[in-house]
Amino acid sequence: MQYRTLGRTGIKVSSYGLGALMFATSVGNPDPAESARVIHKALDAGINLIDTADAYGDSEEVVGGALKGRRDDVVLATKYGRPMGEDPNRQGASRRWIRTAVENSLRRLGTDHIDLYQLHVPDPCTPIEETLSALTDLIREGKIRAIGTSNMPASDLVEAQWVAERRGLARFHTEQPPYSLLNRAAEREVLPVAQRHHLGVLVWGPLGQGLLTGRVRRGRPNELRRAGIFKHLNDERRIEAAERFAELAGEVGLPLHHLALAFVTAHPGVSAAMVGARTMAHLDDLLAGLDVRLSADVLDRIDEIVPPGTDVGRLDQAYQPPALQQPSLCRRAA
Repeated sequence: MQYRTLGRTGIKVSSYGLGALMFATSVGNPDPAESARVIHKALDAGINLIDTADAYGDSEEVVGGALKGRRDDVVLATKYGRPMGEDPNRQGASRRWIRTAVENSLRRLGTDHIDLYQLHVPDPCTPIEETLSALTDLIREGKIRAIGTSNMPASDLVEAQWVAERRGLARFHTEQPPYSLLNRAAEREVLPVAQRHHLGVLVWGPLGQGLLTGRVRRGRPNELRRAGIFKHLNDERRIEAAERFAELAGEVGLPLHHLALAFVTAHPGVSAAMVGARTMAHLDDLLAGLDVRLSADVLDRIDEIVPPGTDVGRLDQAYQPPALQQPSLCRRAA
């Protein structure tokens, strides 16, 4: 296992992190005991980073139960900000909600501190100074060790760094963008900004949320469990690109998912790729690709299929700023 320093934190994290959405019994493995065994095997293999979220059903409870007796072995990350019910105040990045959300996560995780606390999606309704002020207090109280973001546009990352410096507040230490063979837009601004400001980067969706596992092929039924929910898993452009990557992987003698993970971890700005293993077999298959390194020729051929800085289609969960959601914000009044 390779370990990389997570931004300016001094924390060492494994190049693969364990994404915990698949441990939620409602959408992933229905057996918490088996999820615990998967987590323990990942730790034994050298993975020391686990990332969950309050919005992942009962994932925090499952992870917390599995870590009893092994909490000190783990860099434990969770997220807040997505809606937690119908109440409009049980979401976002206000001081009011952050104080409540962190206590709820600590209780569910069964721990007295969170190593990395991340804003799941940007909150345009809350000034970033308010958010950073609340997070700074939690760091001083010892409830969280480091802070980060997810799906944050590059301009917002820069603004947050500026506000933190100007106001004497804690800076964000990490960003978690979507990044894969199919989604390379992060290379245009987010990854360079993260490198410039020494942010650790934990990428989500490195396997295209299933399209880069080799299970989806052109002309065959799409058997992915989430294909009936997300449009991007049925996007013919993305499936066609995945098919070309599968052909390339076959030529160089690699499974497609090993090619995909080796690609994202090859970027110098990436600290870890978050992988979701629902079963022991899934974990074994992912760990088998840890030592794969891609040559410059293979990376050049990848660039020919999906050019650097571009996306094939759009992820359903990708953050859309208000100006793209509300027509009134990009149309001059008559």
